[in-house]
Amino acid sequence: MPDVITVRVQTGSDSVQHLHVKIERPTYPKPFLGGFKNRKTGVEFHHAGSQTIPKKRPDKGIEEFCRDTQTVLEKNQLQQTQNTTSTQMTKVGLYASERADKLITPGKYLPAEEYHRQRLEAVMVLQKHFRRWHATNVVQTLREKKRLRLAWEAQEELRKRKEKEDKLRREQERRLNPRTKEDFELLFNALELWRQEETDRINRALAGAERKAALCGVLEQEAQLIASIGRHRLNADEENQQKAILHFLAKCAQPKRWKAFDGKVTEMDTQNTLRARELLEIYRSISMQDISKEERLDVLSTLRGTVKEHKCKLTEEIVELIDREVDLLSRQVKECNLEGLRKRICTLFLHYTKSPKFNPEVVKILKVPPDPLKLYRNVNFCQSCTNYFPSAEFPLAGSSHTTGRCHACCKLDNEARERKASLKYRLILEHLRKSEVGYQDDAKIVFLVQLQDLQYMIESLWGCQSALSASSDLYDLVMVRWEKQHEWSPWNTILLTEDEADAHLKLSNLEEAYEAEFIHRIKQKHIQAKKYFAQFPVMASFLHKSGNQANAN
Repeated sequence: MPDVITVRVQTGSDSVQHLHVKIERPTYPKPFLGGFKNRKTGVEFHHAGSQTIPKKRPDKGIEEFCRDTQTVLEKNQLQQTQNTTSTQMTKVGLYASERADKLITPGKYLPAEEYHRQRLEAVMVLQKHFRRWHATNVVQTLREKKRLRLAWEAQEELRKRKEKEDKLRREQERRLNPRTKEDFELLFNALELWRQEETDRINRALAGAERKAALCGVLEQEAQLIASIGRHRLNADEENQQKAILHFLAKCAQPKRWKAFDGKVTEMDTQNTLRARELLEIYRSISMQDISKEERLDVLSTLRGTVKEHKCKLTEEIVELIDREVDLLSRQVKECNLEGLRKRICTLFLHYTKSPKFNPEVVKILKVPPDPLKLYRNVNFCQSCTNYFPSAEFPLAGSSHTTGRCHACCKLDNEARERKASLKYRLILEHLRKSEVGYQDDAKIVFLVQLQDLQYMIESLWGCQSALSASSDLYDLVMVRWEKQHEWSPWNTILLTEDEADAHLKLSNLEEAYEAEFIHRIKQKHIQAKKYFAQFPVMASFLHKSGNQANAN
């Protein structure tokens, strides 16, 4: 049958209407409802069925089963197989062979008590062997743990001894060949310790005129040592200045870097960075000492071509000095007589590279901004040297109300009077700040505490020793949180060695790990720290917050 049929419908006596009827195909097989067959024609007639699609039950979201499906049908049926057997014995008229027969004699009767006793004895034997095997394994495990523990302790002791030797060797090297400000602090501190020891020895052993003469000798030796330290400082300042210049120019020549969404770092050179890199290479070339005459002339030619791009008084002076050196080289003048001229060329070219007009990339790195008006916003007066410096040049403690003296004046006063070395405290503060950044909980107090405040805490509150082992080696001491779930503060800290600090931070309950007396002693130190820092306005707000948090807990 086609999909569409045309039906002719008579609507009136004379009118007929043609309708197009679309045949819907059944989407499911029609059920057989019975029927009959014409015997004469052989045609089968089926009972009519509804063409309407049966209504589906709404889905409740729960899988349902009918009762018949859930019921298990069981049927028991006994079966007995047939096994027909027969026996045959010898009798009159019948012989049966006994060759394959076996003679079985009954054994000794074993009562239940005896059987269970034998099984118990067998179980006890098995238990003995198992316990021996288990004990052997336990002993071997303990022996292996002991061996590993002893090896680890020996390795740790060797590591600590090696670290201590390296530390002493580095300190000795820093005293013999000082390079940085911290090295000269250690030198002056060692000088002060030597002076105090010599003075005490003379005061104990001598008296009168001999004592005065010995003290004068110590004073002369001290003056000679100070002069020697000054000569070392001049040489170190010259080397450090050259390194600082190269670092400054290399920083200007670095390409632009940014991190993409996939974590890869992209670098890009701009016109300004390429210009800065070119000036860096030229400065390195003109600063080289042991080069031939032809190479020096080539470097001067490159320098002349670079500075001639701009016409000003500075470039004209550089070109004049270049021509003078070229003329002196042509006259076979010794290189030792050209050192002053070459230093002048390097100095003028350094001014050339630091000018934003010739090196635009230097604007972002210069400490002194090109606009003089910006200097007035962040300038303070040093009462000692009567100079003006930015606020970064002044050491500001938590109790400071004024700027006071600059870093240079404080260092000069320390070298002349107390000669204290703050390197150990600076290392503790750097380690503390680095560890607090690792917690990533927005710590603030640790960056407000300055070096002077930390030094006061270590010396006055903690006595320069570990709270657990009383170790007084400041190089091995660190400050960590007392309660690691709270931010570090002077009233939430403890001074320990590095190994003790690692073990302390692994604790989850301090009351179970430490005795009540030790906890009370630490709390007393925290109370002293609160009293000291309560006089600072900046710390008062943090003290108030910590008090509210303690009350809430």
